[in-house]
Amino acid sequence: MSVIFHRIIELACIIGIVSGVRLMNSPKTARTGNLLGAACMLIAIITTMISNEIVSLNILWISLVFGAVIGYFLAVHVTMTRIPQLVALLNGSGGAASAIVAFVVLAGSSATISGITKFTGAVALVVGSVTLGGSLVAAAKLDGKITTLPIILRGHFILNLLTLTVTVILIPLATFSSSSTATTLSVLLILTSLIFGILFSIRVGGADMPIAISLLNSLSGIAAATVGLAISNLLLVVVGAIVGSAGIVLTQIMCRAMNSSVLDVLMGKTALSTPAQTAANSIQQDDSTQTARSTQTAENISDAMNKTVSIIGAAEKIIIVPGYGMALAQAQVQLKQLFTILEDRGKQVKFAIHPVAGRMPGHMNVLLAEVEVPYDKLYPMEAINPEFKETDVALVVGANDVVNPAARTAEGTPIYGMPVLNVDEADYVIICNKDIFPGYAGVNNPLYLPRQNTIVLLGDAAKTLSDLLEKLQQEQHYAAGFS
Repeated sequence: MSVIFHRIIELACIIGIVSGVRLMNSPKTARTGNLLGAACMLIAIITTMISNEIVSLNILWISLVFGAVIGYFLAVHVTMTRIPQLVALLNGSGGAASAIVAFVVLAGSSATISGITKFTGAVALVVGSVTLGGSLVAAAKLDGKITTLPIILRGHFILNLLTLTVTVILIPLATFSSSSTATTLSVLLILTSLIFGILFSIRVGGADMPIAISLLNSLSGIAAATVGLAISNLLLVVVGAIVGSAGIVLTQIMCRAMNSSVLDVLMGKTALSTPAQTAANSIQQDDSTQTARSTQTAENISDAMNKTVSIIGAAEKIIIVPGYGMALAQAQVQLKQLFTILEDRGKQVKFAIHPVAGRMPGHMNVLLAEVEVPYDKLYPMEAINPEFKETDVALVVGANDVVNPAARTAEGTPIYGMPVLNVDEADYVIICNKDIFPGYAGVNNPLYLPRQNTIVLLGDAAKTLSDLLEKLQQEQHYAAGFS
């Protein structure tokens, strides 16, 4: 393959990948964008193999097939609720791949390799290893394998500073090392970077996990771009830079949505600030939990459901707020059915989507698109928030932190200052949640306290919505019998 032809294919792949990212900006074209990006990546891999005259190596083709089978298996069998964990692992896999290539560059270094190549290889090794360590912890937190609360060790800041300092010192040592010490220094770089990645990620609380995932996604791209420089692969540099820059932009968007900063998240400053506040929060939750459990009898549940049907039946404007609890209950099917019934009755129905409603950016949009909720019915927080004051009913399904009014007043809590959906401004608030325990951020929600215009329907969201659908249909048949 000639150099010119190779560059033309590279340019076409770059244009295709950028176009794919652009198509992902809209739910209508996201699937096409994803397929376009994947196709361009496959072409890029094969082109690289041909240009390096390694296309005949059977181990590479076996690896491609093996990876494709694993990818297909994950795509088919991983549920939507576990996609955030999968994304975290894929970020880590990207970092690991970059670290492996960088290790080969450093460990196999010789006198003919320039200092710039060694330096970029060392940086790629560090960033890739940090990404791997951080992503493994993020996946474990998201999957509940370790606590979602920030884990702060004794002397945590000193440990972070120590590992970072050692890593920074090792980079120039690896850059100017001889071939005899290159492998040892590379292994030390991997260990210190992995430890640093783990130390910074365990301080991140569950509520800030969307920011952490976005940041780790960016780091995986930066690692790929850096190792691309080390091996002089222009395509890898550009694609890595695209992923890295997209991740940085997404991280900034998530930080604005959380009214936080990357530094605050990584330093664990979004945790509860004082034991007194934590204790007060726990006492309030205990009291409200006991109250809820004592009042949620079968008779009270029936009365609450009947009142809900009456309120929804009289409402003209309804805003539905989905949350991660909806994803866990797989209630999006029932939610789509409810949406259809309400629209058929001439009601104005919209969906309010908070940027961090799920465990990763865009999670709710994907879940609702899966059941074919019209895209033009999905409204971002900044567009829908002013409408709650003019809304008859705000129907909350499996959401907690993103609708918690305490974010405006509860200083010292993880969500203080975070923009939330103003559901409490609606005429009526109907909450379909499994329980009244605090959300991912661990902050009690005052919406669960007795309020004249709030109805709390506890239980599995899918069953609650199914019961609500049945009641609405019964009411419709009953009304039709008298018409």
